[in-house]
Amino acid sequence: MSNIDEERYSRQTILKGFGLVGQQKLNAAKVLVIGAGGLGCPALQYLAGAGVGTIGIADDDVVSLSNLHRQILYSVADIGLPKVTIAAAKLSILNPDIAIIPHHLKLKNINALNIIGQYDIILDGTDNFASRYMINDACVLLGKPLVYGAVMQYQGQVAIFNVPGLNGIAINYRHLFATAPKPREVPNCAEAGVLGVLPGIIGTMQAAEAIKLITGIGKPLINKLLTYNVLTNEMYTVSVNTSSPNKKESLISETIFLQMDYEDECGIKEKHIIEIDGDEFETLRKQPGTAVIDVREVYELPQVTNFEHQQIPMTVFKESIRSIADKNIILFCQHGIRSIYAGEMLQEVFGNSKQIYSLKGGISKWAAKLL
Repeated sequence: MSNIDEERYSRQTILKGFGLVGQQKLNAAKVLVIGAGGLGCPALQYLAGAGVGTIGIADDDVVSLSNLHRQILYSVADIGLPKVTIAAAKLSILNPDIAIIPHHLKLKNINALNIIGQYDIILDGTDNFASRYMINDACVLLGKPLVYGAVMQYQGQVAIFNVPGLNGIAINYRHLFATAPKPREVPNCAEAGVLGVLPGIIGTMQAAEAIKLITGIGKPLINKLLTYNVLTNEMYTVSVNTSSPNKKESLISETIFLQMDYEDECGIKEKHIIEIDGDEFETLRKQPGTAVIDVREVYELPQVTNFEHQQIPMTVFKESIRSIADKNIILFCQHGIRSIYAGEMLQEVFGNSKQIYSLKGGISKWAAKLL
C-alpha cells in the first residue's frame, strides 16, 4: 500500500485482528449493491470509505424528492437523474482509489446471472418481494453470499444467506420466507412509510456484515436474522433453520431460473387494469359515466380540489365497492400501488363489467400537472 493508502485506512488497519491483511482483503474484494435507495446509499458510502476495491451498483430508478429524507447520497439538484450515475460520481470523489461500476438497469432473470456472477458478495437493498426472491435464487445458483436487509415503518432486518454455518448448512431467503406473501399483506415503504434514519442504520449494518465476511473478523450473521426496532431501540437475533423444507429453496437449475416469473409468484402482476398517465387521466375523467376515486386515507397530502372525485380510503374500500355504480372507474392513490390493489378488489366483485383505470405513479408523480 502507498503512503496515501496507509493514511486513508489507518484508523482500521491499527485495529487488533484487522491490520494490513484485512485491508488487503477489502481492496481485493468485489461487492455488488442492488438498489441505490435507502439501504443502498449508506451501505455504498461505508463500503467505499472502507476501501472495498470494486463496488457495483445496480438500479434503474431516478432520484425523486420523496427519496431525499433517507437516501443521503442525493440532493435536490439530482432530482430526475439516474441514481447509479449520481452515486458512482459521489463515491468516486469519496474514494478515487477504488473502482465503481454503475449498472443502470433493472435486474431481471435474463441479466441477473451475468451481473451477479462478476462479484464476490451481493448486498440486497431492494424493496419488493419479487426482486428479493429473484436475487436470492440467483445467488443460490451461483454460490454467492447474500447480505439481506429490509425496512418498514420503524423496524428493520439484516441477515446473511447462502454461506455455510458451523454445521455446514447454508440458509437462504426461501428458508426464511418459503411462500411469497399475497398482495396487500405486506405493504412497501412507499405505502406504509419509513422513518428516514432506519434505512441508514440497517444499510450500515449490511455494510458491516459484508466487511466481516470479506475480512473474516467477528461473527457475521450467517444463518441468523437480526431485527431492530428504532422506536424502542430493541434488537434481537434468531437462528434460521431448514425445519420447514420448501421445494424451491434450492433452485439449482439455470433453465428453471430463467423461466421463473417472480412477479406472478409474488402476486403483483397487474392484469386487466389499465395504467394511465396524467394526460390520459385528464381526458378520461371528463367522459360520461366515469367515477374518479381517491383511495388514500383522509389525512394524506396533497389534498385534491381541482377536479370532482370521491374519496374511499382503502381501509373501508371493500365495504364500499357495491356503492360504485359507474361503468368506468379511475382510481388513484399516492404512488399508484394501492390503486392497483383497489382495482383488483373491484374486479373480484364486478368481473370485467367495468373498465378500471389506475393513475400510474399516483398523485405524487402527477401533482404538478393535475393539481
